[in-house]
Amino acid sequence: MLYRKPINNLQKFIQKQSYLHIGVFLATLLSIILFSWVALSQQPVTLNLLMTAPDAQPWRQGLIRDFEAENPGIRINLVEGPNATNLLEDLYTSSFILGESPYDLINMDVIWTSKFAAAGWLLPLGDRISKEELAAFSSQDVEGGRYQDKLYRIPVRSDVGMLYYREDLIKQAGLKPPETFDDLIRISRVLQKKKQVNWGYVWQGRQYEGLVAMFAEILDGFGGFWVKPDTLEVGLDRPETLQAIEFLRSTIREGISPPGVTTYQEEDTRRLFQSGQVAFLRSWPYAWPLAQAENSPIRGKIAIKPMVHAPGKTGAACLGGWGLGIAKSSQHPEEAWKAIKYFTSREAQRRFIFSAGYVPSRRDLFTDPEIVAKYPHYPQLLEVVDNAVLRPPIAQYAQTSDILQRYLSAALSGRMNPERAMQAAAAETRRLLAAGGKG
Repeated sequence: MLYRKPINNLQKFIQKQSYLHIGVFLATLLSIILFSWVALSQQPVTLNLLMTAPDAQPWRQGLIRDFEAENPGIRINLVEGPNATNLLEDLYTSSFILGESPYDLINMDVIWTSKFAAAGWLLPLGDRISKEELAAFSSQDVEGGRYQDKLYRIPVRSDVGMLYYREDLIKQAGLKPPETFDDLIRISRVLQKKKQVNWGYVWQGRQYEGLVAMFAEILDGFGGFWVKPDTLEVGLDRPETLQAIEFLRSTIREGISPPGVTTYQEEDTRRLFQSGQVAFLRSWPYAWPLAQAENSPIRGKIAIKPMVHAPGKTGAACLGGWGLGIAKSSQHPEEAWKAIKYFTSREAQRRFIFSAGYVPSRRDLFTDPEIVAKYPHYPQLLEVVDNAVLRPPIAQYAQTSDILQRYLSAALSGRMNPERAMQAAAAETRRLLAAGGKG
């Protein structure tokens, strides 16, 4: 009995030491967990962005480099896709359909917005930006980011179809730039007769998306329409559509356009115009700096304007351009929005114009004195942008475009009677839209 008390004291001491060790262990464990959490939270968030290979380099060296310098907590992983935009769209679509899309920021051609939004792949952005902020952008560029009155895409760069013309030759002939389709034909004939050009007018006639972009302008110029997005009314078998087709066919028949024009894409037409053989070219803004390069035969000899039109109608420019949205599956929507705000900001766009020469989406940059000093055609380009028309912003756009491409190509190349071709195109389009795009 004499040694029980020391033993009890020893047990208490050991027990106390154990509690102490457990406490130290738990405190250490908590510190490790806390440190790990802090370390993880300080790791930069990575946003994945897919775009065509030609665009990747100027983005990486310009917008992304500057953004990451100002936002060290966010990194942009730029994934280089194929050059063809339709293949890029296929990559985005496949990733969404598989259910685990790796992309946070979605770089969209204007004609993808409705498809991606209708499929539920995008986050709506309307509550993140005010009407006043949106008013700084071209109204048609903003409209191209909407689907069923909700905003899903903020425009980064604009793109519009326009009419290039040989200003020098028209002035020398004592003529004025054309306003109507008839003017264009008449001036072409005069310059061809003078042997100053081989061809009057070149346009994109191959069966691809560029064909319907070009045709949308001619169709609008005759007062026609393709598909009305609010009612899904189809106008392909109306008289205005046949007038638009007849105008294009007449340019080939009368030797104003080359017989091979129905196989041409953008670069085919641009090279022919830039060689000095053509009076008028329908193309996009990218052709301007190439045509004005030091080694270009037409440097300093060209001007631009909105597409010509029928008497009593207005000229139209097909809207292209790119903008950014946020994938609904993104784990970092707040960081993605921060990146979009930066990429579409005035200063970022302004720097990007000087470094890469892209067309801005913000209206005031078209008339910025320093930008105009480098790109004197920008104020005229704004006039073209203001005349922009959208291709139908409908969920079934891709299928609708495919139908028009097939039948329009057949009508222009003489493989089908235009009236029968457009009746078939209209009927097929109506069936597609009635079936909700499933047929």
